[in-house]
Amino acid sequence: MNLRFIVILLALFGLQPVSFAQVPPVQEPSSPEDVQAALSGGVPMGRWNEGLLFEGISPQPWLKSAANWFPNTEEVQPNEMRIHFMGTAPMIRPGQMNTSIFVMLGNGDNFVFDLGEGSVANYVASGIALNEIKRVFITHLHVDHFGALPYVWMFGTWAGGWHERLRVWGPSGRTPEYGLNTMVEGMKMMTGWHRSAFSVFPVGKGWDIQANEFDFKDNGGVIYNENGVTVTHWERSHAKDGASAYRLDWNGLCFVWTGDGRPSKLDEKYAKGCDVYVTELQQEVVEINSGVQGVPPFLGRYTIDTHHTPGYAAGYVANRVKPRIFMTTHMSFDPYLNEEITAEVREHWKGPYHFGAPDGIVVNVTKDQIWVREGVLPDFPNSKAPQFNFDNGQLVVPHPPTSREEIQNQEIRDAQIDPDKYYPKGYKPELLEDWPVEGDLVVPVEAMPENLKESMGDRWRTRKKNEKVLEEQAQQ
Repeated sequence: MNLRFIVILLALFGLQPVSFAQVPPVQEPSSPEDVQAALSGGVPMGRWNEGLLFEGISPQPWLKSAANWFPNTEEVQPNEMRIHFMGTAPMIRPGQMNTSIFVMLGNGDNFVFDLGEGSVANYVASGIALNEIKRVFITHLHVDHFGALPYVWMFGTWAGGWHERLRVWGPSGRTPEYGLNTMVEGMKMMTGWHRSAFSVFPVGKGWDIQANEFDFKDNGGVIYNENGVTVTHWERSHAKDGASAYRLDWNGLCFVWTGDGRPSKLDEKYAKGCDVYVTELQQEVVEINSGVQGVPPFLGRYTIDTHHTPGYAAGYVANRVKPRIFMTTHMSFDPYLNEEITAEVREHWKGPYHFGAPDGIVVNVTKDQIWVREGVLPDFPNSKAPQFNFDNGQLVVPHPPTSREEIQNQEIRDAQIDPDKYYPKGYKPELLEDWPVEGDLVVPVEAMPENLKESMGDRWRTRKKNEKVLEEQAQQ
């Protein structure tokens, strides 16, 4: 069909041919003043008043989405702190696991503050490898704040955690049997069979857990000081001695998680001026809540008044601390309660405020911007490959400490059904019933398949890149 025919055909239908090569005329550019006025609405500082909650709050330019955070899509920037709320409630239910907060820093370090039951599911959904969880700070020894620790210790070792020991920090008790050290020793006893059974896998340093118990009365004591990061602690009033709050400082940025407890003057003293101040909150609607939580109202009232921070008090303390953003977690996240929470908090606190709930909330923090988003976490995620430090140019898989022959009677293995009876003819795989090598398996990084090298070293490469940027900034 030639061009003349197409033009005639278009004319018959009253249509005009379009020239796709036509270039619009060049217009006189607007003045810089007009451009600035259009971008800022004529506001002298270049910004409108953005409401009661957003003073100083805006998204960073590198975010893939200002509305949501998607796992494995954004690297932590060299000067950034990223905070993930992996568990946000004292009572487990779909959408809210027990409390856990994960802090990632631009220097490659990461820190876990509390590790409540069920929270591991959100770590996996967020693309965090279990062998990356190596520094855990427990505020107190209520089970909803450390219940997932045995799982992370056991399966984190199995999933590549043999390269580095798990370190745990936590307060002492009034007497030794109520401190962190006793809890960890009890956990070793509890996992005795598991560890013996899993000794047919690589273990290395993974089971050499290090308990770092500190004196809960040593308010303001520094319990961690490595790689430019410090962690400070102080007491919390939570019905029993041995509850603590934490403050993390790095690169001019600060994060506080108070853990559970009654409103305290010590928060004001040690959290003063922190960028992100997070405390727990309980709504004072105990009779309504009793129908939801399944407890009588007097038990809810008594629990708050002896253990927890009411909404009004949370806002009051925040107004004394004056953070860049105030957040509350370890609370029920329900539409019928959320308006009440906000009203109670804002009785005293007028600055930026956001819920640290439900699970999956992500906070990006830099020196000039803070932004809060909801994470979009899949229900059935892939587990992230173990992450390794390739500084020495090799991957080392330690030889398992034992074998099945050493820990299992021959009679029960003889009772196993012959695989030839259940595999289809011609399909039977090559069974791997014995560890395939003698001694440690040592693989040079350059000899690893490219996909394996990429998946197991992506955090390492990000850390090295960020270290270089931070060094250059320090030299300037």
